[in-house]
Order: sequence, then structure tokens, then C-alpha cells
Amino acid sequence: MTRRPSSPGKISRRRLLGGAAGGAAALGAATLSGCDDRDASALAGGSRAIPFRGPHQAGIVTPAQDRLHFAALDVTSTSRAELVELLTAWTLAAERMTRGEDAGEFGALGGPYDAPPDDTGEALGLPASGLTITFGFGPSLFDHPTKGDRFGLAKRRPAALIDLPHFPGDNLDAARVGGDLCIQACADDPQIAVHAVRNLARIGFGTTSVRWSQLGFGRTSSTTTAQQTPRNLFGFKDGTANLKAENRALLAKHVWVDPGDTASDWLARGSYLVARRINMHIETWDRTSMREQEAIIGRTKGTGAPLSGGEEMTEVDLAATGKDGPLVPAASHVRLAHPEENGGVELLRRGYNFADGSTGLGRLDAGLFFLAYMRDPRTHYVPMQTRLAKDDALSEYLQHTGSGIWAIPPGVAAGDRHVGQALFG
Repeated sequence: MTRRPSSPGKISRRRLLGGAAGGAAALGAATLSGCDDRDASALAGGSRAIPFRGPHQAGIVTPAQDRLHFAALDVTSTSRAELVELLTAWTLAAERMTRGEDAGEFGALGGPYDAPPDDTGEALGLPASGLTITFGFGPSLFDHPTKGDRFGLAKRRPAALIDLPHFPGDNLDAARVGGDLCIQACADDPQIAVHAVRNLARIGFGTTSVRWSQLGFGRTSSTTTAQQTPRNLFGFKDGTANLKAENRALLAKHVWVDPGDTASDWLARGSYLVARRINMHIETWDRTSMREQEAIIGRTKGTGAPLSGGEEMTEVDLAATGKDGPLVPAASHVRLAHPEENGGVELLRRGYNFADGSTGLGRLDAGLFFLAYMRDPRTHYVPMQTRLAKDDALSEYLQHTGSGIWAIPPGVAAGDRHVGQALFG
């Protein structure tokens, strides 16, 4: 084999930026290299590079980026060694891509001329764009419903890594449920997020296959106090009362797995992720009066203030009443999702809007790709969603069509070869 005549050898996306842009990107990387995602509120700028290694995986409390590419994958190999080899290769590639580099050593333009490049090339010339890559392990990786304990991991499955129950109103598409592994790639540029998942799936060829995936745009939650509250496809501000990266005490209470939580100590400092693909009946919602819309949500559409009064960030007063009863209606989403109504539990949400064309009926196939991180899905997600599915007035306008749950290992420490290393130790 010969090398491409025009090949520059090893080349990074950052080098291709050139001039002042390249210098600025390099300066940003140098400035941020010592940060971890728990201090993510300090990270800013379109060309920011967010470190892959740290106590927790990035992409959880990292300031929510604008774009998402999420993929659930099945492991097709039955070899534990091949699975570990894959996770090692993924870790190396993720480190490179989050730095703004090509996925492989030779990149898109280097390597043998008669062999496929080890990077697909669509990110050439683009900065890191705040890319974060987060990996998770699903229940079926530990104990597959038909293939059993393929990798000798069944005894290490955390008790909280449950199979989610069927919730009232669920209309799940079997092709969009579950997955042995998951990859969450978030970035400020959609091409960077797609590039990340594409290259990780390419690396996994022969060991994994993509089970289902989802593109997302327009984050629907704020994960830091510095971010403005975005709007969902119903036109309402979403995520006003979301957990924020700056409140470490609440994160420790509701998001991070404590070493004492489980016998599966490999998950300490990790978390659990629940993903739900929620179709919105947009056409029906658009014919609903403003009065009814606000009553269903429990907030004003303009400012996002709770119906109990004040401004957007004013605490909801669930006890406030008017001549017609509670100012925040009993069946409103805000009331039923409030910690006071759910034993004090809170979720860290970082969902995204999606629009996947139209249905066979000519309606928009659009909605919310719900992503939420939590310390224990048994106490945090399942009771809340069960109640919302039964009593939330908003449920009339929603249909859950995809679902999955994954254990999210802690961050990759210095010296670790791959994500989730403690699980296989």
C-alpha cells in the first residue's frame, strides 16, 4: 500500500482552522484543560473543548449544548475481551474528538491510500464545538432476556438498573426501546454531534450494531444558572426549575450514585439515564386556547412565571388559591412534577426537541426527546412518571414512543484505559 500523494499525515480539525481561529481554539483548549464537568459553568464559547476525563462523565452537568445525536446499540459479539477492546477504542476516539481532533490516529486524510480512512472527514475544519460524549450500560448488557449473561456481568448489575415498567398511555415502538449500550453526543454544531456517533458506530462495526438513534435540536432545559430558559415545541419555557450544575449539594442528593447506594461499587460517582421519545400532538395543541394551555402547563406562556404569581424564577406557590380554586391547577404539569408532590425528589433534565418529518397521516412527527439523569430511577423517575401518565392534563397531548434506561459509569480517571473500567476489573 502507498500513502495518498496529497496526504499531510496526521492532521487535526484544529490545525485546519488556521490563523486566528485556530489560535483561539488552541487557547481555549489550554485554558479549559484542567476543568471537569462539575465546574462546567465556567466553560463558554463556540469553540470550547470540554475535557473527556474527570470524576464524572461530561454531558451530564455540562452546560446543555444546542444539538444532540443519541444512539442505543446492541453488542453483537459474545466475547468479553472484544467488548473491553471496543470500550478502549471508544475511549481513545472520544478523547480525541472532544479535543477537536480526528477520531483516529491517521485521521480523515492520512493513512494508507488504499485503505479506508480512520475518520469519516465531515468534521474537517470545524472546532470542538463543546462536544461531550457520554456512555451508558443498559440492563440487557448484564442479563439479556434471550441470550442471558453473555459477559459474566449479571452479578454486577445494580439493583436500581431496572427494566422500566409499562406506564399508562405508553405506545412504545419496539424498534425504539432498550439497547445494551448508549452514546449521547452533545455539541453546539449538529455536524460535530453526528460525526461523533458516526465514527463510534464505525469503530464498533463487527462488535456492535445501532439499535435506534435520535437527532435533537434546541435544548429544552437549562443545566446552569448562566443559561437562559429555552422553549419547547409547545412554545413554553421548559426547565425553569431544573437542577443546576452550581448546586452541588442537590446533585449529590439526586444525581450522583453514592458508594453506599449499591453493592455495585463500580458505579459510584456515576448516575442513571432515562431516555423517552415523546411525540407531541402539535396540531391539537395549536387549536387549544391560551387560557387552557397555561392551565395545563401551570405557567404563563410569555414570561414563564408560575400561575401563582411573580416572575419566571419565582418559586411556585402550590398553596395559592383564587376564586376558582388553586392558582396552579391540580392537574397541571408544573404541580404534578414539583418536588413537593413527589417526596422531594428532583431530576436533572437535558432533553431536546426533535422533528422527524411527518407521519402517514400528514401530521408532524415531532416532540421532546426526554433525557434525565438521577441517582435512583426507582425512587426518582418511576413514581413521578406513573403519576404524570395518569393525572397530568398534558398527557392528552403526548405519546411516549421510545424508551430506554442505562447505568452511566463515573468519569474516566487518569490512567484508566476505558470508560466503565471498574465494572470489568
